Amino acid sequence: MTAPPPIRVLLVDDQEVVRVGFRLILESEPDVHVVGEASDGGQAIELARALSPDVVLMDIRMPRRDGLSATAEIVSQPWASQTRVLVLTTFEEDDYVFEALRAGASGFLLKTTSPEDLVRAVRVVADGGALLGPSVTRKVIADYARRAPLATPPSADTLTDREAEVLQLIATGLSNAQIADRLVIGEATVKTHVSRILTKLGLRDRVQAVVFAYESGIVQPGQA
Repeated sequence: MTAPPPIRVLLVDDQEVVRVGFRLILESEPDVHVVGEASDGGQAIELARALSPDVVLMDIRMPRRDGLSATAEIVSQPWASQTRVLVLTTFEEDDYVFEALRAGASGFLLKTTSPEDLVRAVRVVADGGALLGPSVTRKVIADYARRAPLATPPSADTLTDREAEVLQLIATGLSNAQIADRLVIGEATVKTHVSRILTKLGLRDRVQAVVFAYESGIVQPGQA
């Protein structure tokens, strides 16, 4: 059987020593290949367009153009429909966390994460999943939604009652298997509901679904 192609990763950080460290960790894995490096958000956008990476490891604070605006720019482009952004930073401020997720990041980890967790995160995000680091939980999203609710919340009217129920359970942090147990349905059925939710709402992944659930009022801050 032919092995699947390696996961193509673009490293974005203004500190060369950080990029070197990430490259050494990732390229020690046979299924990961670092295709490029950028030192600011502007370069990240150019290289993401040119190289079509599967995953962009994106720093938040950088000179010239930061990682938040670069993330939003990349994920909004048709040419990046298969590219996922995994944000890494030394900062744990809630506002940075929420804005990174709102901008379209599929995951969030601290730079102090272990090599094993970094590799696992890249694989999860490349596979279409979403990941929140252990210090970045749904509480961050709930707290931010409480402090800064949207003036015009997005509408969830297109969802069926069952889809709205599944979305609420996603926002409380349950996996597909746990949702299946809770609703007494098959896991394959849950996956179908999740796929339809993301399609109807124009969302990229589960992280975006959690953000949507709080901003639309489907889940109230403190409820999860």
